[in-house]
Amino acid sequence: MKTFFAGQIKVCRLSTLKKLADKPSALHFLRVHLAHLRLRDFRNYARLDADLAPGFHLLLGDNAQGKTNILEAVYLMATLRSFRGVGGAQMIRHGQRGYFVGGTVVGGTIPTSLPSSSLSANKAGGEGRGQVEPGSQIQNPSPLPSPRLGGARETTLLTSQSSREIKMFWSASERKLALDGQPVKKLTDYLGVLRTVVFCTEDLQLVKGTARARRRFLDLLLAQTQPGYLPLLQRYMRAVRARNALLKQRALDEAALDSFSQALVKLGDEIVRTRRGLAPKFSPLARLAYRRISNDAEELRIEYQPSVKTDFAVELAQSRNRERSYRSTLIGPHRDDLQLLLNGKSAAQFGSEGQKRTLAIALKMAQAEFLAGLHGSPPILLIDDVMGELDAKRRGGFLPLLESARKTRGQVFMTATEENWPRELGRDLQRWEVHAGTLKRG
Repeated sequence: MKTFFAGQIKVCRLSTLKKLADKPSALHFLRVHLAHLRLRDFRNYARLDADLAPGFHLLLGDNAQGKTNILEAVYLMATLRSFRGVGGAQMIRHGQRGYFVGGTVVGGTIPTSLPSSSLSANKAGGEGRGQVEPGSQIQNPSPLPSPRLGGARETTLLTSQSSREIKMFWSASERKLALDGQPVKKLTDYLGVLRTVVFCTEDLQLVKGTARARRRFLDLLLAQTQPGYLPLLQRYMRAVRARNALLKQRALDEAALDSFSQALVKLGDEIVRTRRGLAPKFSPLARLAYRRISNDAEELRIEYQPSVKTDFAVELAQSRNRERSYRSTLIGPHRDDLQLLLNGKSAAQFGSEGQKRTLAIALKMAQAEFLAGLHGSPPILLIDDVMGELDAKRRGGFLPLLESARKTRGQVFMTATEENWPRELGRDLQRWEVHAGTLKRG
């Protein structure tokens, strides 16, 4: 990949941080937020530039207007994949050759009061496409009320901050990813710059879907929290693919197969240890989240089920004849699963649709709380019309997570229609109107 953008990092003085440390009441938690979002030919957005403050952002609009597309773009920057399970070609605006997604990620220690947000987006050519006039601003933007100041509207500058510039381009013939103006060569150098947790209808697959969806959930959480995990997983999957290629050959190369088997066992054992170590830390958070949403209706238990029961090397050797028949590696971490039990029974088999939906949300709530506890700052929450699917009691169990994000001045993006947005969130939020690929302050 070639360098194709320029960027910068702002560095604060140590003396400034020391002065702030002497006045803890003037500080919020260390946190990261998306300060600017730029889209070009992404989904139904021809051109969009948005300045975004920390806090709660409510995206209102009818269906198929582009609300979810904004959440998808933010998630794409964080994870390099769509939560809708589609490839890059599906995210290109109709008739265009590629899309661009970029953003400015800001993090640092700041005073209690916060900068207001502004947005510049206008229609173009009467076609309802999101367009931006450089330098244009919304008239008289209202700063967010500060929770620590009892709702007093006050705006101050950041005391110290660092910013990272993310810029990515995707087309059928060209893919570019840059961080601070430099091409990204290792995913480990990039992942973690922006951390998000998305709540969407696709989350039901965590409960109803195959084991692959639950493995991806585990792997994403570990990649977000342990820098060495992703390279380990990549090496393991390369060994699996190489071994599968050998098993598909008519004349099996036993020596080569044994060599890849040894690598598979070494890497696989480490993956299992890492996943097993996550379970006792994550499970209590998920249980608590489920109890909050379900009002203690059922008891959730999560069990990590590795494909390897005792000894990977022995079990791999024992499966050799079956592998020759199926021409595939049949045992290992790529076949692991998470067992989700409600009152001791499989949620996938015996749970109601309401219970499955509640469980999926609880898993995501636990993911958000786990990341916040580990990194000292909340991840950006992306909530795609989830609240409208919950009844009043279950919705009340979801609100503590939003309140926690509000108190720590985290950033939340929620989509809803005008009819189903949760009024219990109050007025301490920024409303945006989304219509046919345009975005404006409500």
